[in-house]
Amino acid sequence: MIDSELIFKSIQVKQEGQKRTKLQNVLDQLKKDWMIYAMIIPVIVFFYLFRYRPIGSILVAFKRTEDPGMAIESRYFLGLFNFKAIMFGDFANRFWRAFRNTFTISGYGLFFGFPIPIVIALMFSEIKSSGFRAVTQIISYLPKFISTVVITLILSMMLLSPTPGLAQGFLNKFLVSINVIKPNVNVLFDTSKYFRSIYILSGMWEGSGYGSIVYFAAIMAINPTNYEAAKIDGANKLDQIRHVTFPGMAPTLTIMLILRIGEILTVGYEKILLLTNFQVGPVQETAEVISTFVINLSGMAGVAGGGGAGSFGIGYAAAADLFNSVIAMLLVLGANYVSKKVSSTSLF
Repeated sequence: MIDSELIFKSIQVKQEGQKRTKLQNVLDQLKKDWMIYAMIIPVIVFFYLFRYRPIGSILVAFKRTEDPGMAIESRYFLGLFNFKAIMFGDFANRFWRAFRNTFTISGYGLFFGFPIPIVIALMFSEIKSSGFRAVTQIISYLPKFISTVVITLILSMMLLSPTPGLAQGFLNKFLVSINVIKPNVNVLFDTSKYFRSIYILSGMWEGSGYGSIVYFAAIMAINPTNYEAAKIDGANKLDQIRHVTFPGMAPTLTIMLILRIGEILTVGYEKILLLTNFQVGPVQETAEVISTFVINLSGMAGVAGGGGAGSFGIGYAAAADLFNSVIAMLLVLGANYVSKKVSSTSLF
């Protein structure tokens, strides 16, 4: 008769040996490539400090902020009061205008800006001289590494209208010469008509070269024999791009498009505030987005008569920002779901 206790012990010893083997493999891998894993530590610290730890502050959107001396957990729970206040209360028109402007600016940026890095990457891939290609790539990447303050200053100088003591910006002069704008019109400060175009075009100039890095890497990863086979079949350059390059880039294009859709409601406040010179006039009709709306509401906190916000300003701001984040998350999930159904490529 087989001893069941002996069988159990032998199985237990075997499992412990397997665990030790797996643990030993992990330790050996860490020991072998410890420098690579050490490079991950700053990334983990960054995400913990600036992405995961602040998640607890979401409670501000559901709590009363009249008692700043109290811990967030101890404050009175308001439920969805702050959300109702910004969506259907005194700030409803301004909130939905900011939401519409955010979606419009990002939507235009996605529609017109998404193909530009792809085209630039295709152009880089056709340059045969590696030295010339390196120089042109560096030049195209430079605007991304220039401070936002400097970028807006350059734009302001190029678009400067005729002013006593100051030279007219060459771009302003060019636009006047082709009758796009009227003389003596400051397109940044005198009207909100041109703000979206300036913001989107400057964003394309600033980030298209840097954004082409991913697509250029995807093109370089395509097997050259595919192009040789296409040439044998009589395909010209456009046919090669259509039938070889784009199919080879398809997974990268899909992932980048999903990520861009997730950022469609994320418009930074720094550039907008600098371009509009912190104006609150007509330019806000097209320039105010969720991020600037949140900043303005936060500034109202504790200010008597602050447009009805008063000490609730921080709660309103947190509610607006959280609503924006939830919509962005739903857009990512929706885009990922559609991509998974249509193709085999998805984020998760």
